Amino acid sequence: MPRRISRELKTLSVWALSLAISGCISNAGIAPQGQALSADNLATDDAIRSAAQDARWPTVKWWQAYGDPQLDRWVELATYDSPSMAMAAARVREARAIAGIAESAESLQINSDSTLKRHNWPKDQFYGPGELSDATTWDNNSTLGLSYAFDLWGRERNASERAVDLAHMRAAEARQAQLELQSNVVRAYIELSLHYANRDIVAATLAQQQQILELANKRLEAGIGTHFEVSQAQTPLPETHRQLDALDEEIALSRNQLAALAGKGPGAGAQLQRPGLSLAAPLKLPSTLPAQLLGQRPDVVASRWQVAAQARGIDVAHAGFYPNVDLIGSLGYMATGGGMLEFLAGGKFNYSVGPAITLPIFDGGRLRSQLGKASAGYDIAVAHYNQTLINALKGISDQLIRRESMDKQQGFAAQSLASAQKTYDIAMIAYQRGLTDYLNVLTAQTLLFRQQQVQQQVQAARLRAHAELVTALGGGVGAGDDVPAPGKTLPGKIPAALAVFDH
Repeated sequence: MPRRISRELKTLSVWALSLAISGCISNAGIAPQGQALSADNLATDDAIRSAAQDARWPTVKWWQAYGDPQLDRWVELATYDSPSMAMAAARVREARAIAGIAESAESLQINSDSTLKRHNWPKDQFYGPGELSDATTWDNNSTLGLSYAFDLWGRERNASERAVDLAHMRAAEARQAQLELQSNVVRAYIELSLHYANRDIVAATLAQQQQILELANKRLEAGIGTHFEVSQAQTPLPETHRQLDALDEEIALSRNQLAALAGKGPGAGAQLQRPGLSLAAPLKLPSTLPAQLLGQRPDVVASRWQVAAQARGIDVAHAGFYPNVDLIGSLGYMATGGGMLEFLAGGKFNYSVGPAITLPIFDGGRLRSQLGKASAGYDIAVAHYNQTLINALKGISDQLIRRESMDKQQGFAAQSLASAQKTYDIAMIAYQRGLTDYLNVLTAQTLLFRQQQVQQQVQAARLRAHAELVTALGGGVGAGDDVPAPGKTLPGKIPAALAVFDH
């Protein structure tokens, strides 16, 4: 038989020996049970289907649709200066570093170790070192150690892929945190705009009440009014002043909230001017069926990467059932006795090289428990992905339904406001001409004030619904550009040569 054996024959020999011994531990009966859902197979309602006939998909800077440069600036501040975004970015860097550590295990490992020891022997002639009594020697060595994992079953490769998948998951989570932060800034800004709009209504109501008080005093002076009418006109003024003060408080608190979201102090929030967005601004809907583009949502993408990472975890646990073969070696010098540097002489040189085989024969069920844990973790990740997918579709449908309802409510609110304004105008003219009493004017004014507030609240709710819809659609952040391939979310198949031993 020739002395040189082919590499393929060596590998086959190692496999045969390893498999014959590793058959002692079985992984039979341990497998994941979860199955990921497909968005295309989930039923969609009329709200989602009708959305395909409307306008356009959200852009990355979707908040620019509100047409307020100050809002644009504060969203950008929050995106780059918020501590929450700094933490998310640090988590991404941490995950990438962990992936680098895992990948390093696949490479050749070289370590150096040197020791110089000066040894002083004891003087005891009877129980001591004999001839070395009261002598001083050097005990030195210098070694260069080498090791390389053959990774026959893909343990190290799958471990590094799992770490990389987790880094992708962290990146998607960072995009989700960014989207939520931007959405929170937009919603807080809408609330600030609503507070200003309500303050305008209350201020206008106060001016009308003061006008009515002046008219009541003039009627009293002219002898056609009564003190009761003057008292009625004075009664609502303190309450209206209280409402103005309460709205000033809400405006200040909203400024503080926006400053905190942007990672700034209250002083920066105090510089915010009145929002310039229109509460009745026309906003567009996406033109593509949301169920087909759920991959743009960062939370869905993060869940998919988590499934992929858990699938690789199963492969790592499965590889533990088979022998691990490493190539190890060392080069070095060693000497006990002589001068300090005499151990570096050529005669002191030594080396070793050979395979190191770890054989799992009996472990008290540790490997089976590890595989069971990895399989359960995979099922949990799949269930989390399915729940995320279901919640995503629900969120999109909810916001589409809410937005359609807000459009209808806006029309009804406008009609009610026009009717209330007409009623108030008629009551005011009749009061000025002495054809009705102040009570009718007060009733008409209260109704007008209420309808004005209702209209502003409906318009603000409509803008919030749009922001929440854009968030539900992924906000255009493009997370879907970085998703695992379909095959990566499934555990690897057991090679046919190994399956016979999984009994």
